[in-house]
Amino acid sequence: MSTSAHSPAEPSAPAADGGTVTDRLVEANGRYAAEFKDPGMDAKPVLQVAVVACMDARLDLHKALGLSLGDCHTIRNAGGVVTDDVIRSLAISQRALGTRSIILIHHTGCGMEAITEDFRQELEMEVGQRPSWAVESYTDADQDVRQSMQRARTSPFLKHTDDVRGFVFDVTTGKLREILPAS
Repeated sequence: MSTSAHSPAEPSAPAADGGTVTDRLVEANGRYAAEFKDPGMDAKPVLQVAVVACMDARLDLHKALGLSLGDCHTIRNAGGVVTDDVIRSLAISQRALGTRSIILIHHTGCGMEAITEDFRQELEMEVGQRPSWAVESYTDADQDVRQSMQRARTSPFLKHTDDVRGFVFDVTTGKLREILPAS
């Protein structure tokens, strides 16, 4: 059984007019926009930090890190893995928008620990085309954080690699545990 801390709608519940979940979200945006006040900030994060984390819905990064709107850039993907596309976003974040620090966050109970690279082969069998991307699954979150730190620290595209730190977020306690880089 899946539960949500905030349950705006059951996943299959229709919008008020009988539409989809997306329709419900668009309706919610209408209410938000009606009260919205331009915060008057630009795209440069106030704290000059980029956070790379898993897309898992249980991670409320702003609350967990005490962040406010405008404090950071947030880059999320399955597993929070540093991939070529994450490097692309980090390079833009640093070179065009002034970030200097990178925080990497994996978490306990990640779904990326339950699938394998066979997922690509299964997709190929189903759709007739092999994905060009790697699944980037892992069995050891600590080691994968170390690998992601190493990828960020050694990327020629990133200007600031002296403050790259990695953590594992415990989804049952809300605590971050720092992972030291490989020595």
